[in-house]
Amino acid sequence: MEYCKNTLCYDDYYRLRQSVGWMNFSEEQTREFLKQNLYTVTAVDKSYTVAMGRLIGDGMYHMVVDVVVQPEYQKRGIGTHIVNMLIEYVEGRVPIGGRASIFLAAEKGKEGFYEKIGFKLIPHEYCGSGMRKGIQK
Repeated sequence: MEYCKNTLCYDDYYRLRQSVGWMNFSEEQTREFLKQNLYTVTAVDKSYTVAMGRLIGDGMYHMVVDVVVQPEYQKRGIGTHIVNMLIEYVEGRVPIGGRASIFLAAEKGKEGFYEKIGFKLIPHEYCGSGMRKGIQK
């Protein structure tokens, strides 16, 4: 397995989301936001992209989004490796004396996967409940 940085393209993004039954965004919207990632990681098996993860944010606050491993490649440590690369990207940019936060919204039932990597369920001792507002036109 090869892990590639900042090579995620529209076709792979669309196909991977579809492979796990997630709704896709419009092509125009997707192409635009893919230009604005802080960092992406893809897993490639024999020239075929089988997994992805994206990091968005401003340098202090980050969000892990679109962590997808094609179903037949799951349970092989690929998702863990991708998330760890996203975390390492943030860790490498926090200056001495600085701090940063990484958030995510886990798919229902996948919370344990992220807890094993060090994420905490919200609410906890420092944070209230996470919240979300969706907008659809």
